[in-house]
Amino acid sequence: MAKVPQIKIPATYMRGGTSKGVFFKLTDLPPSAQVPGAARDALLLRVIGSPDPYGKHTDGMGGGTSSTSKTVIITKSSKPDHDVDYLFGQVSIDRPFVDWSGNCGNLTAAVGSFAIASGLVDAERVPRDGVAIVRIWQANIGKTIVAHVPITDHAVQETGDFELDGVTFPAAEVRVEFMDPADGEGAMFPTGNLVDDLQVPGVGTLKTTMINAGIPTIFLNADEIGCSGSELQDAINGDAQLLAMFETIRAHGAVRMGLIRDVAEAAGRQHTPKVAFVAAPRDYAASSGKQIRALDIDLNVRALSMGRLHHAMMGTAAVAIGTAAAIPGTLVNLAAGGGDRETVTFGHPSGTLKVGAAASRKGGEWTVDKVVMSRSARVLMEGWVRVPGDSF
Repeated sequence: MAKVPQIKIPATYMRGGTSKGVFFKLTDLPPSAQVPGAARDALLLRVIGSPDPYGKHTDGMGGGTSSTSKTVIITKSSKPDHDVDYLFGQVSIDRPFVDWSGNCGNLTAAVGSFAIASGLVDAERVPRDGVAIVRIWQANIGKTIVAHVPITDHAVQETGDFELDGVTFPAAEVRVEFMDPADGEGAMFPTGNLVDDLQVPGVGTLKTTMINAGIPTIFLNADEIGCSGSELQDAINGDAQLLAMFETIRAHGAVRMGLIRDVAEAAGRQHTPKVAFVAAPRDYAASSGKQIRALDIDLNVRALSMGRLHHAMMGTAAVAIGTAAAIPGTLVNLAAGGGDRETVTFGHPSGTLKVGAAASRKGGEWTVDKVVMSRSARVLMEGWVRVPGDSF
């Protein structure tokens, strides 16, 4: 019986923030995968190694976690005043499913670097030394992101002394600005309220802040769900009953936010919305053993991604945190002590993160012009990925 040979596709494996993913130029993909649809999804699933009932991605480029099961497609932008279009695909680990419903804020930090190295940014926009401003159109959510990429001798500088909790080694700092981060075309607060009572069958009625900024996110008070806000991954991910509760909350919150019509649809929208819980500052030991002091943070936040507690913090969820913290009266703002604030430093399982946002109220609606945070990025491997020719 004849066997179909493997094909190879140019690709770059990159870390961005606390995530890793496989980056492609759109024009390097096979023709059938250059357009949205089943062929593209099947190709990316095979690249990552999903679905994998063992949860290890042994036969693919994924890492068996939501932070490492990611794909990115970049193309030169046709949008005025933008350099590249950035499309993100969150690949499910155990199901044949690619979720295109949201952005990855961590990998955003790598988009500018990839675009410059791939020749997708006009040469005159890249200085010999200094900082290149890369204007990114985030195609999943239709938003502008601006990356400030350090340049040395016309090339992206990846090494440096910037330290990011959740990343082992220091690297060059990449400042990322998420412009007008309210996600989608609807209101920042889809229910019209800063705080809602969300009725969740089998769980109870919970105070929630549901926000569309960076990524749709449902914020909860840690104490209402029996948590402290200082948990590490094992405390949550080793408790099947607790994970099921979070997924039930996520499903009912998604309906309340207007993202789905029925809770049954939540299984087909794994990437969004996110669920996060907040608490006042308290001392704890991060996953690395680093001691986090309550005096050094404004609040603690823990967030779930793809059904598991994230090992650090998703970049898009950090945008939601910064936005909500800047708006007096949200659960995030109240956990941080309330009042007006333009920056917030929060604790997460791997350490701390500072994010800035300036909010204003116009015509009764809250708006945020941009959210700013610093990340880092680095090429881990470049060349080709190989997949069986009949896999897509």
